[in-house]
Amino acid sequence: MPRQYPIQKVRDIGIIAHIDAGKTTVSERVLFYTGISHKIGEVHEGDTVMDWMEQERERGITITSAATTCFWTPTYTKENKKTNEYRINLIDTPGHIDFTVEVKRSLRVLDGAVVIFDGVAGVEPQSETNWRYADEFGVPRVCFINKLDRMGANFEKDVESIHERLTPNAIVLQLPIGAEEHFEGVVNLLEEKAYRFEGEHGERITEIPIPENMKKLVAEKRKDLIEKIAETDDALIGIYLEGKEIPLEDLKKALRKATLAVKLVPILCGSALKNKGVQFMLDAVADYLPSPIDLPPVKGTNPKTNTEEERHPDDNEPFSGLAFKIAADPFVGALTYVRVYSGILKRGSYVLNVKKNTQERIGRVVLMHANHREEAEEIYAGDLCAIVGLKDTTTGDTLADPEHPIILESIVFPEPVISIRIEPKTKADQEKMGLALHRLSDEDPTFRVSGDIETGETIIGGMGELHLEVIVERMKREFGVEANVGRPQVAYKETIKGKAEAEGKYIRQSGGKGQYGHVWLKIEPLERGKGFEFVDAIKGGAIPREFISPIEKGVEEALDKGVLAGYKLVDLKVTLFDGSYHEVDSSEFAFKIAASMALQEAARQAKLVLLEPVMKVQTIAPAEFLGDITGDLSSRRAKITDMGERGNLRIVNSTVPMAEMFGYVTNLRSITQGRGNFNMEFSHYDEVPGSITQQIVEGRKK
Repeated sequence: MPRQYPIQKVRDIGIIAHIDAGKTTVSERVLFYTGISHKIGEVHEGDTVMDWMEQERERGITITSAATTCFWTPTYTKENKKTNEYRINLIDTPGHIDFTVEVKRSLRVLDGAVVIFDGVAGVEPQSETNWRYADEFGVPRVCFINKLDRMGANFEKDVESIHERLTPNAIVLQLPIGAEEHFEGVVNLLEEKAYRFEGEHGERITEIPIPENMKKLVAEKRKDLIEKIAETDDALIGIYLEGKEIPLEDLKKALRKATLAVKLVPILCGSALKNKGVQFMLDAVADYLPSPIDLPPVKGTNPKTNTEEERHPDDNEPFSGLAFKIAADPFVGALTYVRVYSGILKRGSYVLNVKKNTQERIGRVVLMHANHREEAEEIYAGDLCAIVGLKDTTTGDTLADPEHPIILESIVFPEPVISIRIEPKTKADQEKMGLALHRLSDEDPTFRVSGDIETGETIIGGMGELHLEVIVERMKREFGVEANVGRPQVAYKETIKGKAEAEGKYIRQSGGKGQYGHVWLKIEPLERGKGFEFVDAIKGGAIPREFISPIEKGVEEALDKGVLAGYKLVDLKVTLFDGSYHEVDSSEFAFKIAASMALQEAARQAKLVLLEPVMKVQTIAPAEFLGDITGDLSSRRAKITDMGERGNLRIVNSTVPMAEMFGYVTNLRSITQGRGNFNMEFSHYDEVPGSITQQIVEGRKK
């Protein structure tokens, strides 16, 4: 099968935004205008294509990112539509902070992004987090200010908030005609043309004269826009300074180049719900976002030589791809989503999972249209697909040609901040629960399972109450497992503030062969977030090499159990610097126990402290409730970072320990007569005050 679309006509993009900015509504319009669906699904009616899970439709939120492939011919194309068609691989991501992993892993494998903003609210907390992720991965993007038909929508204010809080390099490409219920079309500043959207679904775009009252504003904004574009290109700045008119094609080329280099970010506008502006957003995806060959080749490490290698988006290069998502499908089992970076992935071929050093057979390859599948024989460089039935592959693994292995940079996921105890209701549920939890943790790297499934005491951890609520609900619906759930617990951690040395000796003499292990460990604190580092500083063979690995294992097991209150011990460096062994009695087991004893003893001497997750909280409510809100936050150990306003609403930004946020939603509703709401996301781990540490330690002992 030859490639149907040249690689320069392929776009791998994601739609990202804060919760409720209208991502899924935009995605549904994209599917309709590109001919993938013949009816527009609506979030409020629960019949969307991209939010296909029952829970997503009931709650009206996106929980899992959905991938689809569609085809678009730009609206300005006059001749031979087929040869000007673009293939767009689109991922619609969730906006809720509890499912932030979906955004992070999607951005890792996408080439471009459309960032959607609510026309009333402007930049919101999750918009900032997503923007940060896009910066981290160097993803070029365009902005789409949505919901301009809503009461209180203000395009100028939204643009201002993007400049202030995200980037000063965002440039306005379109202006809205009218506002709120009078919003009727857009002006394209580059072309100096105005358009209205007509027909039942806004499918007919009609050119109209620029309204008289906007002509002066359009001229000013166009001048600003051209100046900003010209500044990024040496050839154009000369023409601009001479006062000559720059040709439209040259402006578009320069804007594309600057967008790809993330020097400029184009801003478009519209209302997806009222079917206005989405086609022009698709034009911008084709015009300004990158194809796989517009970006630098992907870098990785050759596991055989440990040297850095590159893979170009070329069908003739050896195959390489990154598994970025695992999804349980009720009909076909596990689906592994893969971004192909180089070469061709063929059905029936064998590939190497380089991280795990195992071979995987590619049985079925499918193109995804949300939860519908289309069989494919071959997937080319630059495309996204899903593979059915891989055995050992998990999120972040690299798949490659067995003859040319390469490990691509994996994805780092945040640690869970909340946990709950969960137990099966019946004996039958107990057997199924282990399988369900295993499947769900394969799918979601921010969901962790610990504890002993056999005794029925299982602890599950995640990114927030909603995250774990959805997991428990999915267990019931998808796996038929009924479970009792405990109260949410905070995922505390332990660390040390000082240095210490300690000895660990494990000696058992009995009738037969005895046990002998003896180690000296030194521990010191590491910077917050650095985890654990083990250094082997044994000299002169005081401990034989074969016992070093068991010692490290013993240390790791002791870290997992914790010392102060049974929470995981983190951010410390452990140095093994001395010890002794017995010719006959020494064993791996003895050294493992000796290491565990030494670590616990050293930790007790090194000023142990508890760490707690601290959340970034944004509370929004009418001005008259401001005093009550700040008082309530102060009682929750909050640090208020700043305050702002949006019309009559007041915005309070603060950092609050996770432990104090349980039940906040109910409290906020009662003090604001149901008119306040809030957003929360993980910020960092911080030390727990001494008096509270004491309560937590005593609570754990009970």
